[in-house]
Amino acid sequence: MSAIPRRTFFGQAGTLAVAAVSGPVLGAAPSRRPNILFLTADDMNYDSLGVTGCKIRDITPNIDRLAAEGIRFTLAHNTIAVCQPNRSVWMTGRYPHRNGAVGFNPIRTDVPTLQESLRTVGYLNGIFAKVPHLAPLEKFCWDVVVEAAALGNGRSPKLYYEAAKQFFEKAKSEGKPFFLMANSQDPHRPFPGSEPRPVQKAGKKASEKAAKRAAQKEAAVVAGVSRVIQPDEVEVPGFLPDLPDVRREVAQYFTAVHRCDEIVGEVLRALRETGLEENTVVMFNTDNGMAFPFAKTNCYLASTATPWIVRWPGRVKAGALDTTHFISSIDFTPTVLDLCGAPPIAGVDGRSFVPLLYGKPQEGRDSVYTVFHRTSGNNDYPMRSIVNAKYGYIYNGWSDGKTVFKNESQSGLTFAAMRKAAETDAKIAERVQFFLYRVPEELYDYEKDPCALQNRIADPALAPVLADMRKAMLERMTALGDPLTDQFRAHIERA
Repeated sequence: MSAIPRRTFFGQAGTLAVAAVSGPVLGAAPSRRPNILFLTADDMNYDSLGVTGCKIRDITPNIDRLAAEGIRFTLAHNTIAVCQPNRSVWMTGRYPHRNGAVGFNPIRTDVPTLQESLRTVGYLNGIFAKVPHLAPLEKFCWDVVVEAAALGNGRSPKLYYEAAKQFFEKAKSEGKPFFLMANSQDPHRPFPGSEPRPVQKAGKKASEKAAKRAAQKEAAVVAGVSRVIQPDEVEVPGFLPDLPDVRREVAQYFTAVHRCDEIVGEVLRALRETGLEENTVVMFNTDNGMAFPFAKTNCYLASTATPWIVRWPGRVKAGALDTTHFISSIDFTPTVLDLCGAPPIAGVDGRSFVPLLYGKPQEGRDSVYTVFHRTSGNNDYPMRSIVNAKYGYIYNGWSDGKTVFKNESQSGLTFAAMRKAAETDAKIAERVQFFLYRVPEELYDYEKDPCALQNRIADPALAPVLADMRKAMLERMTALGDPLTDQFRAHIERA
């Protein structure tokens, strides 16, 4: 019987510890299996990069360079626009209701994971930061775990470089291919330059101390940047009003975007210096849109669209752009297994897009189905969306005219500024009201209105489009056994 494998674990102070990992290693992989380096950004909008249209000078030079060296997909989407559920989709290839992680909860233990499959073919599995967002831990077979606390709360380019260099050298010395998920915790809130949230008064001393520690940690997160983006440098997203405090907070967000790019650059530098670049497939992705109203934890274009980049020297054409095929989070696991020559997992909802990497067409990629279930505050707001090359249709199963929407994006400067402005500005008041209560159905011409400002649901000219998209959504929900199917069917029968 083989020995129980051990996991290298870097804790809060960066000290090395070792933890047992259950499960056998079934043998070494062929020497030319490609390495996989998966770089992720936390709460970054698809259009926040230089290469995707951001006008701030040199905002993301490292990610832009990565895109120039590989292929970028302009129709890529996350399946669900919130952290833990989407990361669970990445690593299982299943929609949230089919893997169990509809909110901030673990996947079901009977659901196979990408890491389990990679271990069976001899991969060294590693993760940097965002560790609790893939649970339960034992299902993900990490050999090396570096917690966010050992990486400057997931925001230190220097510490990412050191950890990556050590991981790559370990894989090299052991003669194993690797899968490394290197997660930047930028540009998640709190942003650099934002005020730490006040310590809440607590009834017990212990809870007051815990609140103070949380405030100290938050203060540390917002420090330590090499460049501060100024409010006059930014272009406020079209789905937000251009108010002074909104502009100020958007600038803080882009300061975090720039630091995220530095993290990406430092991990790529470590890869290059260890001589493993040639046989490594590098993917860059975001887990959801920015934590502002009408983006994260919704089903808008700004919620789920992601700048998916893939680089593989000598195999994937440099500077390629795919503007015709939709891909999404559910496709990540089958694609990685295909790249690695590992057996596919039965029962996944996604499929490999490897042919697209070589410029070959794939049928059945003319639309994408996205979902939302539950916020980090455990509030359920069921939403479903169908997006094609021109239109986006959203069903808000929670919208009844009385239920109020609450999410993380309502903290900080932006939503407070919107509410204040709404007292005297009717147009902003209408946007605030719409954000809080929504309507059961939304239909947007994303080609003309990517910021989803004009709901065309009642436009007679788009009645045929609405009928087609309702039909497509019902077919998709039925095929997937979506728990919202009966409610949606009843809704369109009444409409």
